[in-house]
Amino acid sequence: FGQFFGTCEYLINHKRRRKFRQRLAAIYGDALTDSLARRATWRHFMRIRCDKLFYLIFDKLPREKILNRVRFFGKDVLDEALSRGHGVYLTLSHYGSHHVAALLMALLGYRLVGVRDRNEGPLRKYVQEKYAETFQEYRAVRMFFADAFPRELYRCLEEGYILASAPDVEHDRGAHLRTMPVKIFGQQRDFLTGPVRIALRCGAPILQGFVISRRNFYFRLVVRGPLVDPAAGRDDFQTVAAALQRYADNIEDHVREYPCHISKT
Repeated sequence: FGQFFGTCEYLINHKRRRKFRQRLAAIYGDALTDSLARRATWRHFMRIRCDKLFYLIFDKLPREKILNRVRFFGKDVLDEALSRGHGVYLTLSHYGSHHVAALLMALLGYRLVGVRDRNEGPLRKYVQEKYAETFQEYRAVRMFFADAFPRELYRCLEEGYILASAPDVEHDRGAHLRTMPVKIFGQQRDFLTGPVRIALRCGAPILQGFVISRRNFYFRLVVRGPLVDPAAGRDDFQTVAAALQRYADNIEDHVREYPCHISKT
C-alpha cells in the first residue's frame, strides 16, 4: 500500500521530483547519472510514504513487533559511552526518518532527552501524545525546545541521560543560538554548536546516530563515534569545529550510501 502510493506520488509530483533531483546533483555532482537519479528518487518517494504510514500506527502495534523490526549497530559503542557516567550527546541529522529514533530508543530501555523546534507540526505533536498514552517508556522521554534555557540539559547529562538533537539546521532559529560554519557537499553551512559545547563542558561523549529505513518496515539504528575524544575534549573553537566537521563528513558518507534518505526537499 505504501509503495503503491509512493509510486503514484513519484509519477505525478513533478515539482518535488525536480527538487529532489537538484539535491542529488548538489551531492553527487558530475557522478550523478540518470539511472541513479531515477532509482534514488523513486525509492525516496516510497520510503517517505511507508515511513509516514508506520509512524502513524506505531501506537497500535505490540511492543514486541516493533522491537523485532529494529537492528541496532553500534550498541556497544553507546553502552560503553554511557558507562562513563556523564551521559551521552547523540547527534542526529535531518536525513532519514530520525523522528522515529526516540520511540525505538525508548523501547530499547534508554533514557532520552530530546531537543526540538518550538514550531513543530500539530500532526507530529498529536502522534507523540498517542505514543505517550500507549508506551510507558515514551512517557519518560524528556523534551525541551531549542530556544529554551539550557540549564536542564546540563542536569540531564549529569544524571546519565542521552541527549539527542540535530545540529544541521537550515533555517535561522534566533540570534541567541550560536552556530559555526562547516563544509558539507562542497558548500559552507552553519550548524548549531550549543549542545556540543554543553556536552564538552559536562564531559559527555559525543556520538552520531543514523536511522536507516529498510524494506518491509525494518529499521537500522546506527551509532558512530566518538566525534571527540572525551578525555581530551575542551570547549574551545578548534575542538567544536573539528567535531562538527567530522559530523558533517559522516553525513556525506551516509547520504551517498543511502541517497533515498535525503529528507529536505
